[in-house]
This record gives sequence, C-alpha cells and structure tokens, in this order.
Amino acid sequence: MLIDKAKKGNDHAFRLLVEKYRHYIFKIIYEVLRNEKDAEDAAQEVFMKIYSSLPNYKKQGFKTWITRIAVHHAIDLKRKKQRSKEDIREDFIYENASPRGDTPELLLLKKEKQDNVMKHIGELPENYREVIIGFYIKEKSYEQLAKEQQVKIKTIETKLYRARQWMKKHWKEDDFL
Repeated sequence: MLIDKAKKGNDHAFRLLVEKYRHYIFKIIYEVLRNEKDAEDAAQEVFMKIYSSLPNYKKQGFKTWITRIAVHHAIDLKRKKQRSKEDIREDFIYENASPRGDTPELLLLKKEKQDNVMKHIGELPENYREVIIGFYIKEKSYEQLAKEQQVKIKTIETKLYRARQWMKKHWKEDDFL
C-alpha cells in the first residue's frame, strides 16, 4: 500500500501521494483562505506537515487525516493574517493619536488621517462605535468598559470582536493610507 511505503520513508511513494491529493488539498485550503497564491503556498506547507507527521498516522482514514491537517493549517494562517491586519489598524490609530515634534506638513497630514479615521469610526454601528472608541482611542480596559456599559466583560470582548469583523468587511485598507 502506498501509505505504508511512504510511512517507511519511501520518497517516491510520498510523491505519488502528493500527486494524488494535491488538488484536493488545494481546494480545501482555498475554501478557507480565498486567495490562490496563499492557498498554493499553504498546500506545500501542509504536505511538509503530512510528511513529518506520517509516523503518527494510525490508519484511521488517510483522506480524513490529511483534511484535518489542511483545514487546521489554513485556519491558523487566516487567523495570523487577520491579526496582522488588526495590528496594522491598531498601530495606525495609536501612531496618529498624538502628534510628536513633527513639521507642520506632517502634522497636517496626520490630522487629515486622524479625521479620516474618525469619519470612518462614525460609520460604525452605534453599539460598536462606543466600544471601539473606548478601547482603542480612550485606551480603557475591558473592565472599565464593562462597568460603564453595565455589562459583563465577555460582552465587551464579543462587541470588540464583532466590531473588528465589521470593519474588515466594510473598510478598505486604502481608506487609511
């Protein structure tokens, strides 16, 4: 059997497995990432994970096993990408919140950017706007926000998460450059 040969270190057998499942793995990853280039890169990474994990495979359905590896890897990549977008937006808000000893031209540009951000924050639904401004601009803690709004901390976490999702869906990065 091909899997047994690959498990024993037969590189040719593993290459045949890659050929057999590469389109399948690509499609699964693409469904999560929705980006062809990222999906191609991720598929290669998944096959490397499969290769290194082959000794742990317990004959419980190979296709199911590789699917699980591919889905988990794709979800991890998507989360990393989302976190980095959030970090960029957070950095932008923090960097532009208070001007440092810059030239008048730079101060004017920063003011325009800040006005643009505030205009976009005004587009947020009211229940999201309050939590975004409180957390990112006024730098309040979850606890402070929960106390002010008379809700549980988990509610604040949920509102922030949903607000970020809303921003990702409705705002373009170009709006902040």
